[in-house]
Amino acid sequence: MHKKKGWDTMKEFASKGLGRASLALGAALASTVLCATVSAAAPGGAGGVAGTDSVASTVNQRACPVVYFDLGETLVHTADNGAITYQSGAASYLRALREHHITVGLITNVPPSWGTTDADRAARLKKEVDATWKGPAPFAWEDFDGRILTPRTEEERKPAPALWQRAKADAGNCRLVYQAETAEEVKVAASQGYVPYQVGQPHRPSFLPVLLVQLLGHRSS
Repeated sequence: MHKKKGWDTMKEFASKGLGRASLALGAALASTVLCATVSAAAPGGAGGVAGTDSVASTVNQRACPVVYFDLGETLVHTADNGAITYQSGAASYLRALREHHITVGLITNVPPSWGTTDADRAARLKKEVDATWKGPAPFAWEDFDGRILTPRTEEERKPAPALWQRAKADAGNCRLVYQAETAEEVKVAASQGYVPYQVGQPHRPSFLPVLLVQLLGHRSS
């Protein structure tokens, strides 16, 4: 496969006061992390009005977050010899999301010629990845349950906004998160109303912490 072409939840507290204080702390942390993410995604690393408005718009949506990912070099890594494995920390992160019943999906570029439907192209993608997979456990395709969006035409290939728009249309009023390794994709996702997170950055968690994903899902609309 060719790239671009082809923790735990917050513990319950006995005291409601402690719970409220914890949520307030979590909200502050979420704001800091998310605003820094949008800022980092903007040209020159400077956050603009559009990026801030995107986050504000997102947290005003309803609960039930859906976390979308890029695939290559975000969830999986392709070695120089072509072997594919989980990106560091990705398997445990997906497992944590699964354990907390958080819906996940993929938004990834593959050749449009791989099939006439998303399901067809996803089946070919699975075949390509599995053919060179070298991990101790297979990739958790079942977690995505059909939520694998791929370009129908060359014009829909990322960073064109079409795939994010299609995923948003399918998500109803759920808040949407997008995680990828490239600043350009994170920026486009933010412009489409997603909570963006650029993975693998120094001095940050490898992925958006599950605590914060849950916080997004529990904030009132």
